[in-house]
Amino acid sequence: MRKLMIPLMIIILVILDQLSKFWVVEHIHQGAVQKFLPPIFSLTYVRNYGAAFSILQNQQWFFTLMTILVIGVAVRYLWKHLSGSFWLVGALTLIIAGGVGNFIDRLRLGYVVDMVHLDFMDFAIFNLADSCLSVGVLLLIIAFWREEQHGSHY
Repeated sequence: MRKLMIPLMIIILVILDQLSKFWVVEHIHQGAVQKFLPPIFSLTYVRNYGAAFSILQNQQWFFTLMTILVIGVAVRYLWKHLSGSFWLVGALTLIIAGGVGNFIDRLRLGYVVDMVHLDFMDFAIFNLADSCLSVGVLLLIIAFWREEQHGSHY
């Protein structure tokens, strides 16, 4: 069952990411802010030519190489450990989905569409793929921590 659910979850997350980006590009002018769920977050269409927090601007060759490498390693590790813990499988699923979502933007547009602007704090504008990557990395840390604590191996 897991072998079917994992690819389906990745596909669903990538589709949701791409649909949200498409909607923002079609309905919000670049740089404009549209209140969405005040005081939690607004939508702001931003083109990100860099990585997280807009670092390494205009280094598309580097992002292409790193994305292929990270997704490749994550897919291989996931395939080898499909029967692993929820934490590990969930982490890798989110990392793959987030990587693919932003990779599609980089290949198609040459930049990543970001749109989620937190109203309650000064934070970088991000997207669903970024959220998947961040939560995935957090779950991966938990998975490795649990493995170390319980002595189990994937």
